[in-house]
Amino acid sequence: MRHREIALTLFVLMFISTSETCTSRPRITAVEGEPFYLKYCFSSSEPKNETAAIKWYKSSGSHGPKELSSSSSPRITLRGYVLEFWPVESDDSGSYSFQMGNASYEWKLSVIRRSKQSCFTEKQVISKTVEVKKSLQVACEHSYYQKLAHRTSLYKNCEQIENNKNPFLQKNAEFKDRGYYTCVFFLHHNGKLFNVTKTFNITIVGDRSNVIPVLLGPKLNHVKVELGKDVRLNCSALLNEKDVVYWNFWKENETDPNVHEEEETRIRTSEGKSYASRILRIENINEKNLNFSYNCTVASEGGIDTRTFILLKKEDMVDIPGHVFTRGMIIAVLISVIAVCVAIVGVIYRVDLALIYRHFVGRDETLTDGKTYDAFVSYLKGCQPENREEHTFAVETLPRVLEKHFGYKLCIFERDVVPGGAVVDEIHSLIEKSRRLIIVLSKSYMSNEVRYELESGLHKALVERKIKIILIELTPVSDFTLLPQSLSLLKSHRVLRWKPEESLSYNSRFWKNLLYLMPAKTVKPCGDELEVLPALSQS
Repeated sequence: MRHREIALTLFVLMFISTSETCTSRPRITAVEGEPFYLKYCFSSSEPKNETAAIKWYKSSGSHGPKELSSSSSPRITLRGYVLEFWPVESDDSGSYSFQMGNASYEWKLSVIRRSKQSCFTEKQVISKTVEVKKSLQVACEHSYYQKLAHRTSLYKNCEQIENNKNPFLQKNAEFKDRGYYTCVFFLHHNGKLFNVTKTFNITIVGDRSNVIPVLLGPKLNHVKVELGKDVRLNCSALLNEKDVVYWNFWKENETDPNVHEEEETRIRTSEGKSYASRILRIENINEKNLNFSYNCTVASEGGIDTRTFILLKKEDMVDIPGHVFTRGMIIAVLISVIAVCVAIVGVIYRVDLALIYRHFVGRDETLTDGKTYDAFVSYLKGCQPENREEHTFAVETLPRVLEKHFGYKLCIFERDVVPGGAVVDEIHSLIEKSRRLIIVLSKSYMSNEVRYELESGLHKALVERKIKIILIELTPVSDFTLLPQSLSLLKSHRVLRWKPEESLSYNSRFWKNLLYLMPAKTVKPCGDELEVLPALSQS
């Protein structure tokens, strides 16, 4: 699994190195007052007509497409496949399209205001987590503007710490290094000075490589046994690789031939920690084994931890009168039947009961976890004819229901992310900020564009235990061989199947199951929403 992740990351980095200056996301956000660009790149399978004229268009509000030229605005520069803004302003929001022969592409640009109280804008921040004493690196790199910058400065919490052509911070991380690091690229254009910013939120966490060894379970355990029978005492511990677990069961100047210590079994986690278990087997229990302390100990460089087991003799059985036994059996059967019925009802309606419980209790899981988004939506990017249905579902249907009707906040990459940063870092940062990862699975899902989102989310879900995955099978997938095998480790109730003819109502089983898997949140649904969704077009 680790080799597959490394190989995938290398492939993504190779792909980015040749195409990261292209603006491939159809929905993008820019900050007013900063230079900005749109760039079209042909795909390897797309025919390219070198003789065709290149045209750029803008449309906004009720106005139709209007062809752009260098005379349209002194802030706009056309450079073939690139449309530059020096700088972009709030009235530049709208739809932009590129056309060259039969090739065309459209972007929807949203310009946000610059923060007046800070040197960076919050929506541009990329989060990074570094362990203390590990290598901390902050590199001021920009895929498009770096080669145009005559000077670059690095700021920490808006105070300058480095100023040269290519500032680069590298050191062993300390807790005092946490903060916001902003790279400012200074550019000259037509005699004017502009700057482009890129900000990282660096969080320093404690050393995760070692744990304090601890035995699992209560310190003192009384075990009831019968004379002449055997018993197995299990001692389990969470420990580091070099720590040891052992039993101490010797009496002074004598050993018990009926007591045997079995071999230790150990399971190693991906974080370098271990779970160890050691069994003490006592055969043919006699009076000498009773009321004696059998001690299990875990030892490390930092100290020891001990659990004690004491064997006690079971009390003799007392005969129960027949009528008392009969009545007791009837009551026990009735209680068992009632319990089974309650359990069956609870299983069948567990989702409805959980949602009702959330509503009346007002439980909110999102208040103190420090996350920004309730869910990151992973889907096949680009609205092509063959994947229009999943694109419409991810970009329109999910936000309409979860955001507008139920008050959740989703992260949709092409809508919420500012272009210009490293795609891998941005995906990793956004998944880190999200409480759930929603995967909209279709026949064409496993493309190069979204495979890293899936691998990164699976790593956080199955290894780091930091996020929960919700898999939505939008169209039937017959061939699962292209999907990572780790998907099979997901719990079955986290796989939802979209059925257009049954899932349109907000009260349908599909939306109830999706709300059940989303984090509990105290938000009242909007009362003016329709109770039935518009049907998705079937391709």
